[in-house]
Amino acid sequence: MIRINNIKVPLDFDFSELKKFCAGKFNIPEKNIYSVRLAKKSVDARRKNDVHFIISVDISAKGEKSVKNAVSIEKFVYTVPEIKAKKRPVIVGFGPAGMFAALVLAMAGTEPIILERGMDVDSRVQAVETFRNGGELNPDCNIQFGEGGAGTFSDGKLTTGIKDKRIGWILEKLVEFGAPDEILYLAKPHIGTDKLRETVKNLRQYVISLGAEIRFNSKFVGYETENDCISAVICNCGGNDYRTDTDNVILATGHSARDVFEMLYKKNIELSQKSFSVGVRIEHLRKDIDKAMYGSFAGHKALKAADYKLAVHLPNGRTIYTFCMCPGGFVVPASSEQGRLAVNGMSCFARDAENSNSALLVNINTQDYGSSNPLAGMYFQRELEEKAFIAGGCDYSAPVSLVGDFMVGRISQKIGRIKPSYMPKTKFARPEEYLPDFVCESLRMGIKEMGRKINGFDNPKAVLTGIESRSSSPVRINRTESLESVSVGGLFPCGEGAGYAGGIVSAAVDGMKCAEAVINKIVSEINK
Repeated sequence: MIRINNIKVPLDFDFSELKKFCAGKFNIPEKNIYSVRLAKKSVDARRKNDVHFIISVDISAKGEKSVKNAVSIEKFVYTVPEIKAKKRPVIVGFGPAGMFAALVLAMAGTEPIILERGMDVDSRVQAVETFRNGGELNPDCNIQFGEGGAGTFSDGKLTTGIKDKRIGWILEKLVEFGAPDEILYLAKPHIGTDKLRETVKNLRQYVISLGAEIRFNSKFVGYETENDCISAVICNCGGNDYRTDTDNVILATGHSARDVFEMLYKKNIELSQKSFSVGVRIEHLRKDIDKAMYGSFAGHKALKAADYKLAVHLPNGRTIYTFCMCPGGFVVPASSEQGRLAVNGMSCFARDAENSNSALLVNINTQDYGSSNPLAGMYFQRELEEKAFIAGGCDYSAPVSLVGDFMVGRISQKIGRIKPSYMPKTKFARPEEYLPDFVCESLRMGIKEMGRKINGFDNPKAVLTGIESRSSSPVRINRTESLESVSVGGLFPCGEGAGYAGGIVSAAVDGMKCAEAVINKIVSEINK
């Protein structure tokens, strides 16, 4: 099989005629082509008068090696050995890292036990909607915690900066469990929070069919050791503690499990500080962003809601960048602790809501924490979230400001044509009430520069909603080359929460790696 890259096709291209197109373009008799597959598809909108697709195709054909500019490819086949573990491995957390760790361990026949502090995804949806509609926050089941992890209530974005042969296999599995097959070829694939929920449930049912056990509402609260190695985990369910014997634990709790970080710190597990970013969500009208990105092609039936990705290096040494951009989406409450407020972005597969939003973040260095404590970054986050909670009126209303008012340092008085999408409520407040001065200074400079890159980005009526503080973990749980904690054998820190991933795909890859490390450890012990 060969792959041919960088093929330009118009927006009106008929992809059902792909085989015929390739036969003519590459001078291969159509009868000699065994198969053609769309491998990649992206929008090239650099010239607003010539918006088109750039595609890559995989072709299997007689005489394929003679095609110019083609690259030979081989399909990656993922396998794991079938083993019988003396004790069932335990996975803490059922987000992307935990799910794919569970999948690999279940495929190997180890019958893993998964502990998830939140509820199953259907019950979790109810808890999230209750909070969004003004009800109480459930600290153990919310946009951060519960089946599927934080990614389930985002956009299901699958873009990643890492290169790993496992990625294609992960995408194929997601499609097998219900994700749209377009994620296999889109340059910027996404599932959408609505379709991701069903995908998560199907994956769960599959690992259970392979012998895995999932315990919801089971919070990881401790562990026991013997000879400096894990011998058991303790979880709390319904107010009671339960002990489970195990000698291998994959710790995939996510970046918001602050109680776990504190517990590990008290137990002298080696942790280290990690930089992260903080800022706000910026909202524009979806149609305005589409127009800015696509020009006169905006609204074309072949184009979905436009996205963007921006970064500016500032004179003050900081960097401001957009993150987790949600075309046609909503700003949602991402709080997980009482008295602290955080926001995130979410969109469904259709991406057809009125607004488009993105995190607008400024980098925070470990020097900004003012302490050598490995949890200093976490405390820094908490302090800002407490200020945002107060700025919003102490009832989980989100503090908002219009860009035009923020740029001159005044509090907003009236919403314009762009309505905040955050629920339950919003309250006008100056970002200076909850963000450090250097962050506000950086946001002002960055918004101005980004307005030069995307027409209307600095629209005075655009809405800023705070605080976006959960983009990544401020803590790293240090691990060895075998992926075990440097402090305790059999403990495998994993994914975003442990500081080794940044997004759904990279977390899933790290989950697979940790599962493979557990399998290798078990095999090594069997062969002793």
